[in-house]
Amino acid sequence: LPDESGVVTLDACIMDGVGHRAGSVAFLRNIRNPISVARKVMDTTRHVLLAGDGALQFARQNGFPEQDLLTDAARQRWLEWKRGLNPNDNLLDQSHDTVTMLCLDRAGNLAGACSTSGLAMKIHGRVGDSPILGAGLYLDNQVGAAGATGVGELVLRTLASFTVVEFMRQGMRPSEACRAAFERMCEKIPEARHPQEALIAIDKRGEVGCATNTGDFTFYYGDGERVQRTKPTPIA
Repeated sequence: LPDESGVVTLDACIMDGVGHRAGSVAFLRNIRNPISVARKVMDTTRHVLLAGDGALQFARQNGFPEQDLLTDAARQRWLEWKRGLNPNDNLLDQSHDTVTMLCLDRAGNLAGACSTSGLAMKIHGRVGDSPILGAGLYLDNQVGAAGATGVGELVLRTLASFTVVEFMRQGMRPSEACRAAFERMCEKIPEARHPQEALIAIDKRGEVGCATNTGDFTFYYGDGERVQRTKPTPIA
């Protein structure tokens, strides 16, 4: 879904436990797979985060094709939103499409990725938590990995993914660490209990965990032989 100007902008980051490498792009337009551009940033530059026109120029230089990402259905929803907009409102459409993935390979190395078009109808120029290491995604190859989805402003203000990893470092299991990070978020920002939020984690042993305050999120777990789909009980 687009921002308030009808423009689709994408954010993504990727992190590799081997060498603690990472790459991110933010406010990227016209590129279908921003995570692939983030991977190219990680693999071919000495930088971590590219944004806006610079990220688009980098994508062009690396052969990524451009296309209009605004579908007819998304355009119609944007037009309906504009017709009902009150200029005095400061409200966000909480719809979003963030996807976060965490992986542990046979050698015991971790990797993670996070990709999104952000909150629907956001202010033009808004960047959420998804491309920011420690917020939307974080891992430590000696401990575990964590990722987030939901209203990114709350995740940014509490560095939720970094917090989950640090709780696992202290000995918490992934599910306990996710729940503790969510409770800390709510302690710092009480209204965080109400917008959609979800955290996922995996530790070095391959144990996984998650926490969410809504029944809207679907979690998938795969071990190389099977894929399990689950909707966990929301935190009250």
